[in-house]
Amino acid sequence: MRVGSFVLAAQFPGQGQGEALHRAVRSAEVAEEAGLDTVWLAEHHFVPYGTCPSATTLAALLLGRTRRIRIGTAVSVLPTTHPVALGEQAALLHVTSGGRFTLGVGRGGPWVDLEVFGTGLDAYEKSFPESLDLLVRWLREPSVSAGGDRFSFREVPVVPRPSESLTDTAGPEVVVACTSPSSVRLAAERGLPMLLGMHVGDEEKAEMVALWRQSARAAGRDEDEIRGAAHVSAGVCQIADRRTDAVETLMKAMPGWLRQGLEAHVTVDGRARSMRDPVAYTELLCGLHPVGTPRLCADRLAATSERTGISRFALLIEGSGDLAATEDNVRRLGTEVLAQLR
Repeated sequence: MRVGSFVLAAQFPGQGQGEALHRAVRSAEVAEEAGLDTVWLAEHHFVPYGTCPSATTLAALLLGRTRRIRIGTAVSVLPTTHPVALGEQAALLHVTSGGRFTLGVGRGGPWVDLEVFGTGLDAYEKSFPESLDLLVRWLREPSVSAGGDRFSFREVPVVPRPSESLTDTAGPEVVVACTSPSSVRLAAERGLPMLLGMHVGDEEKAEMVALWRQSARAAGRDEDEIRGAAHVSAGVCQIADRRTDAVETLMKAMPGWLRQGLEAHVTVDGRARSMRDPVAYTELLCGLHPVGTPRLCADRLAATSERTGISRFALLIEGSGDLAATEDNVRRLGTEVLAQLR
């Protein structure tokens, strides 16, 4: 089992954007000190829900400030960028970090981002499979051309080539955020592990893993590859000496952040959108994930792994919104929870 932190650089009410980003960087540094396996970085545009607009840029900074821990994106939003540009960035980080970078990608949402970056709604609704395939080819082949509906260009060499890295892996790992059966099948057919969201519980995640395996077999993927797929479960973690204290910490801080952050999303085409009730959503997260004493948190992670077959976790550790409390939370996750799991 590998446990990492999930960093959104969330801007809580009353905080500045610089404060949110400083907390994100500092929590990643503490994660390495505390013995966590990975730091996963979220990417958002134009909203205080998360103040990091480029997960790969922040990953580059953190890879330079750390020596052991893996850094991953959770996720880089593929419809708002050119897959070759993202592939070049991922290859660069893979080569220069000695293979410590993981590229997580996802569709994002039908947000105004698509208008601002000029990619359009089709990039979100229709072109994600084409973009994903082009990205993966860029990270696996020495030269690439394209002749699809969205991307068409002559053959060009891949520079830098991920395989030129002095590591045991030919290129950076690619993980796909999956929220629907269609996205599960898409990832499975390509043999790519899934990142599953923190809004769903063990039963639904187990069903998605089962569908992934079924779809991977139907696509002719190798059985060893299927068994070895290391999916990632996103969640929330808040540690305290009493569960009630951990829950109280999140209930005081997270609803205000969720309300402010989620309300800021603007759809590109004016379509109606529903927003979760921030209080009810925080209560749901406290019930689904490791929120409580170190023993409870370790048991919850072990139980989720056993029920779902998922071996990796990306845990939101900044739910208090406070820098000192976040650092303490990360340290306790490493010293008091991981020690029991291992």
